Amino acid sequence: MSTQAPAATTPATKAVPPPRAEGGVLSRRRGIVATVIMALLALAWLFPLVWALINSFRDYDYTQANGYLSFGGWTTANYEEAWTRGNFGLHMRNSFLVTVPAVVLTLWLSSMVAFVLARFSYRFNLTMLGIFLAANLLPPQALLIPVFRMFREIPLPLFMSDSGSMLNSFWALILVNTAFQMGFCTFVLSNYMKTLPYEIYESAELDGASVWRQYWQLTMPLVRPALAALATLQVTWIYNEFFWATVLIQQGNKLPVTSALNNLRGQFFTDTNLVAAGSIIVALPVLVVFFALQKQFVAGLTLGSTKG
Repeated sequence: MSTQAPAATTPATKAVPPPRAEGGVLSRRRGIVATVIMALLALAWLFPLVWALINSFRDYDYTQANGYLSFGGWTTANYEEAWTRGNFGLHMRNSFLVTVPAVVLTLWLSSMVAFVLARFSYRFNLTMLGIFLAANLLPPQALLIPVFRMFREIPLPLFMSDSGSMLNSFWALILVNTAFQMGFCTFVLSNYMKTLPYEIYESAELDGASVWRQYWQLTMPLVRPALAALATLQVTWIYNEFFWATVLIQQGNKLPVTSALNNLRGQFFTDTNLVAAGSIIVALPVLVVFFALQKQFVAGLTLGSTKG
């Protein structure tokens, strides 16, 4: 009788997972940390705005009795009183008459200067760019007295300024904001125009296109995202400008909307909820412009990020 040896059985082999890459774990941890830090920074940045928005809908007497950390006393009377007492309709019109021409004039002049600096090479190219940037290096306070005296001596017809000079006129604010913002816009536009292919200008010259046509019909459509991004920034900066308005405008009915917030301050006390409502009203036009141009603004900020 023969016996058969049992067949040797081998243990089943288990699939061993590949070792996890340490670099991937570290990158995920860094991403989580970065996300948490950015979230905390965003909350810290939004907290004053959100807190002002909440208190703008609260009654001042209620907050004085229960504290600003309480909730209640909701009302919309602060917005009605702020609009009437601050005369925001008149002052917003003043800001519109200053902001729109200043932004259009700044972008138009800056684009022409940037086109010359980027398109043509000559001896004083960088020197001219440095001159335009010099306005951004000087603090406005250093030019206060010279600008004030100069505008006081420049005559204007009465149909342009009822004071007979540049003082107390919207032209003063338009020219000052244009002069101080042209350096930054010229720098940004010239750097972007230098990235445009030179071959398109050679083809345009072969087709007989003049320099003006190359600027208006060729370059301007290509730099439209950069212009939209700069327009958003310029509207924000010029609309919120307060220093030159208080220096060059001495008539209350010509002050921009940022100066109208002083009308909400009382002689002996200040209703902070009323001021918060006025601040929200002042900030609304800028928010509308930003959300309307948000896509173009982000596209303008990312220009050239994928080149090379």
